[in-house]
Amino acid sequence: MDTGTLNFAWSQALTAGLLAAGCRHAVLSPGSRSTPLALALLRQTGLTTRVAVDERSAAFFALGIAKASQRPVIVLATSGTAPANWLPAVIEASQGGHPLILISADRPPELYGVGANQTIDQIKLFGDHVRAAHALGAPSAGFETAYLHRLAARLVEQACGPLPGPVHVNQPFHEPLIPTVDALPEAKMPEIRIARPLPPAPEPTVIAQLARQIAGRPGAIVVGELPPTPGLDAALGALADTLACPLLIEPLSGLRFGPTLLPHACTRYAHWSGTLARRPEWVLRLGAWPVTRALQQWVAQVPEQILIEPQARWSDPAHRLNHLLRSDLVLTCRALAQAMLEQSLPPGPADWLADVLAAEAEAPPLGAAWLIPVLLEALPADCALFVGNSLAIRQLDLHGARSAQPCRVYGNRGASGIDGNIATAAGLAAVHGQAVALLGDLTTQHDLGSLALAATQNLVILTVNNGGGGIFDFLPQAALPEFERGWRTPQTIDFAHAAAAFGLDYARADTPDSLAAALQNRTRAGGAHLVECRIG
Repeated sequence: MDTGTLNFAWSQALTAGLLAAGCRHAVLSPGSRSTPLALALLRQTGLTTRVAVDERSAAFFALGIAKASQRPVIVLATSGTAPANWLPAVIEASQGGHPLILISADRPPELYGVGANQTIDQIKLFGDHVRAAHALGAPSAGFETAYLHRLAARLVEQACGPLPGPVHVNQPFHEPLIPTVDALPEAKMPEIRIARPLPPAPEPTVIAQLARQIAGRPGAIVVGELPPTPGLDAALGALADTLACPLLIEPLSGLRFGPTLLPHACTRYAHWSGTLARRPEWVLRLGAWPVTRALQQWVAQVPEQILIEPQARWSDPAHRLNHLLRSDLVLTCRALAQAMLEQSLPPGPADWLADVLAAEAEAPPLGAAWLIPVLLEALPADCALFVGNSLAIRQLDLHGARSAQPCRVYGNRGASGIDGNIATAAGLAAVHGQAVALLGDLTTQHDLGSLALAATQNLVILTVNNGGGGIFDFLPQAALPEFERGWRTPQTIDFAHAAAAFGLDYARADTPDSLAAALQNRTRAGGAHLVECRIG
């Protein structure tokens, strides 16, 4: 078998193994050295492969697909600096716990260190930001497909747990890169089944002791960012009712928007958490550490901290954790409520819950903060909403009241960067069929190249133009004499021209009525749109 055909057959076997192990999506960026794998991905039946010219955009696009599909996504690039452009998305995927399988094509080892063009050391390129790194050899004659099939299974298994994240594979190829056989038979699909381990059930004696520990005392449940968890809303609602405690739900929890009745649900905590005279004696946390500083400080001051975290992560930036439960979220909430009833334990004080709910009801009106309510009202049912970092996610947390209309909210809160947000939203749209992205003006500008990806999706980008880095208005840097130049950084970009350059429809909407109309008309029409809203 000639080298070009060998490279392709090798790539076919690896690709077939990844498909058999559970991969359904791939994103590749054009390049020469990656040709054998690109061809295998493009020809693999059952795999949806998309092409993105910019490697940074490609990786964030894959991240969005992984978030929405809850499956590992293959990302392919050629050799040299191309895979280095993945790094921001790799960090976000690692911190956020999202599975990516990164395959960097490479020159053969004899070209290292001798001045060969487009050749850098790509081994362990991403350091500790990947769950595993594999440096493969160049395809060899007589290779066993079973090796590549099982390697693919290992890659998927490593990317999916115990803490999901990215895995890197470096694959060198000798030239020639194109097979001489025009149409090789499709690779035989291996029989590979990977059963992801379920989170363990809670230990009954531990749950019984915990129930006795918190019974009859003022406490609270705080839910941060979580992946979709069927049944959690009902289990948490029943637990909050049994404990007679407030249930503080952030937008990224997946619980704030939907028809399920959640007893004692609170969303206006940013208004009252710093002024409530009485404080809880315990807090039960699920999901990521809270987004806003007000809730972070409120939680950090609670003396007893309980965390239910089934994945292998440690979430305790305030260094206050007393009790960690490595168990299934739904089963643990159910077991704790049941333990309270079986032991006839008293709920929390009625006056504590009454004080919190009264503070929630008395939170000040939204006033001029109309943008978030208008956005939420205009969204189609079950629409995916991506929320950018800095001010956008905080505004949603502050002004996004609980609603019965279902809406799945996503964000890149692993490392909380402003890079790649448009590409991530485009990846969400590729899986959900439609998405809306709420971004700041600097976040949009930072990822303008990803408008090329956005143009291929049903995606509405709502860019809030407040003249630069509005988040810094609320930070100590605002008092510096260099604030405007070094932090606020107002820009002069014309978003109408940017949209036109990439073929997106553009509209400007600066009032509640015009914004509602713009969003409703464009989500109904489908396609790619950029809506600019200037405030401040």
